[in-house]
Amino acid sequence: MVSADTARTVLGVLGNIIALCVFLSPVPTFIQIWKKKAVEQYSPVPYLATLVNCMVWALYGLPMVHPDSLLVLTINGAGTGIEIVYIIIFLIYTERQKRPRVLLVLLIEAIFITVLTVLVLTVARTLKERSMIVGIICIMFNIMMYASPLAIMKLVLATKSVEYMPFFLSLACFANGVIWVAYGLIRFDPFIVVPNGIGTLFGMAQLILYASFYKSTKRQIAERKSKGEVDLSGVTVVGREDSRKVGSALQNGRP
Repeated sequence: MVSADTARTVLGVLGNIIALCVFLSPVPTFIQIWKKKAVEQYSPVPYLATLVNCMVWALYGLPMVHPDSLLVLTINGAGTGIEIVYIIIFLIYTERQKRPRVLLVLLIEAIFITVLTVLVLTVARTLKERSMIVGIICIMFNIMMYASPLAIMKLVLATKSVEYMPFFLSLACFANGVIWVAYGLIRFDPFIVVPNGIGTLFGMAQLILYASFYKSTKRQIAERKSKGEVDLSGVTVVGREDSRKVGSALQNGRP
């Protein structure tokens, strides 16, 4: 029979894999941003929320804060690095007037995690106190990470389109919540069970929205493509009729 510790380790490794999928799921989105050289309607909020969440959980996983949490530390350390890369790409391709706001949030997050680390390691004397302080903060920020797509969910309801709510991110968040709830139940850790249980519900809500508006999204995209083809055919007709006049005008430097 498999021991509780072995089952917990297996779930933790599986949780690392699924959480890594969560962190990597926006890659297609950022490839699209890179190709278009624009962020369009994508929001930096989910990535900023995930960044601070990862930093706080990495602190929670430190041996001097919560022992026997190596798997929590490894995945959140990796997540911190991945989210920083996403935010850098976002800053490169977002509108110039929006950059100061994103940079300000980054500065606030950096100051916050630095102050929290110093206070926890110097003021809190016991592991129990450190775990409780950081754990409560982890619950708050983990809920923020899962709830951050609410802005996108609002956009989905307003436009009846899931074009800007990546499906794989929603699916990965749901699976991630389920596996970490199971992990936290084996050696009961309320700081893991509570936020991930709530995250599971948020992930389910996003999947329900995706299923509800998938067809309307396809219809809207098809309508835009159809209008684009009509406009293009109009330009082509004009090009045929006036090709000689246009060519002459360009040679003479006239518009």
